[in-house]
Amino acid sequence: MKNLNSEEMLQVKGGAISIGLAGLITGIAAGLISFAIGVWDGYLHPNACRK
Repeated sequence: MKNLNSEEMLQVKGGAISIGLAGLITGIAAGLISFAIGVWDGYLHPNACRK
């Protein structure tokens, strides 16, 4: 088994997720949930088009 030096320790990226990717996934999930709630609300409370 090899011991890692300081430079090698800083280069280890074991399973890390970037903040940008986490934000993108969260934004997409929030958008889908908002859309689903809007569709459900529109189904339960339909409004006629008024001119």
